[in-house]
Amino acid sequence: MLRRAFGLLIVILAILVALPIALVPVYAIPVVHPVSTLMLGDWITFRPVTRDWVDLEDISPVLVQSVMMSEDGQYCFHGGVDWRELNAVIDSTLEGEETRGASTIPMQTAKNLFLWNSRSFVRKGLEVPLALYLDLMLSKRRLMEIYLNIAEWGEGIYGVEAASWHHFDKPAFALTPREASLLAVTLPSPLKRNPAKPSRGLSAQASKIAGRARASGDYVGCVATERRTG
Repeated sequence: MLRRAFGLLIVILAILVALPIALVPVYAIPVVHPVSTLMLGDWITFRPVTRDWVDLEDISPVLVQSVMMSEDGQYCFHGGVDWRELNAVIDSTLEGEETRGASTIPMQTAKNLFLWNSRSFVRKGLEVPLALYLDLMLSKRRLMEIYLNIAEWGEGIYGVEAASWHHFDKPAFALTPREASLLAVTLPSPLKRNPAKPSRGLSAQASKIAGRARASGDYVGCVATERRTG
């Protein structure tokens, strides 16, 4: 029995390693539209899923800036993992202090594409090499495009286009700076936060992120884009 369990564990680990190695180069192809493990889980359990893929050029630039300033301000400068932030969290954890997240956008994308949603040291440990691999194989623009199209923004609501229509009744390219900042600060807890009806605290967070987005400058240079016209 023990030998069989060990063999099953080896098979599972082999799949966890092989799948990303095989799929990430495919995800670099622009016409490929990846899905998240949460989306797959919803489909398997027959729960409704709303996701309309949209290219980065068809997303309001201020949304991209707002998400980056809210989720990963050093996105353009690290190689998938913000080691300074991660080390600070590890030190705080070892000292028994309450910690905040140190997940970069590549780490969150790795989790969404290949891992599960509950917190654990095992999952976090798997996120790190996957994030490094994603950042190595994909351009910053493509990685951001995938993230914005698989992120969860509510029950069964995946991707910024579906979120924009669901919460603000408009496409992602038409988002205002205020709407963009509200969507950005919803990401850490999409099932508990409502960008269309923000609490006072969420509204204050959005105002802070809107200010950072306006002043982002070179911080967002690796994904700078203009809206597609025509």
